[in-house]
Amino acid sequence: MTDVIVVGGGPAGLSAALFTQKNGLETTVFDTDATWMHKAHLFNYLGIGSEDGTAFMKTARRQVDSFGVELRQGEEVTDVSEADDGFVVETEDEEFESDYVVLATGANRDLASSLGVEFDGDVVDVDITMETSIDDAYATGAMGRPEEWQAVISAGDGAAAALNILSKEKGENFHDFDVPADADATFDSMAE
Repeated sequence: MTDVIVVGGGPAGLSAALFTQKNGLETTVFDTDATWMHKAHLFNYLGIGSEDGTAFMKTARRQVDSFGVELRQGEEVTDVSEADDGFVVETEDEEFESDYVVLATGANRDLASSLGVEFDGDVVDVDITMETSIDDAYATGAMGRPEEWQAVISAGDGAAAALNILSKEKGENFHDFDVPADADATFDSMAE
């Protein structure tokens, strides 16, 4: 059993995974690499002057990998359901269990529907933290937004979901705020 399973490896899913794994929650990402980012070129993502979407995704995957996220590249999730103590995520060949699930499958809301979360029209009904009507199940990015499909918005939604999960785990509002010394320590430990 893992702490967090993220279904979808675009900006929302990888952002959620980065925050949770970086802060001590074992995180697995299932990614079929069907992200819209392969059709994008970023000129409007804060901090990035100009970058091809595929190059951006390569960098993002390297970043989450450096923190130890388990990336299950090419494995499609076929179903998500509630279990007594969390969630069961199914692929064609295996079942995986987690305490939390983050759905980050873009405008494909099929898994959210099969999980049984509430919808508001055509989109998943989420609160400001991206939590759905089912406790500990989150829907990010285009799943909960009818037309606001921007990489930077999706990444923020993934971060919001992760911070809510971390706040629940810590029992208080959690803030992931790094200072230069944190970066030095992180890069030193990666080099070892």
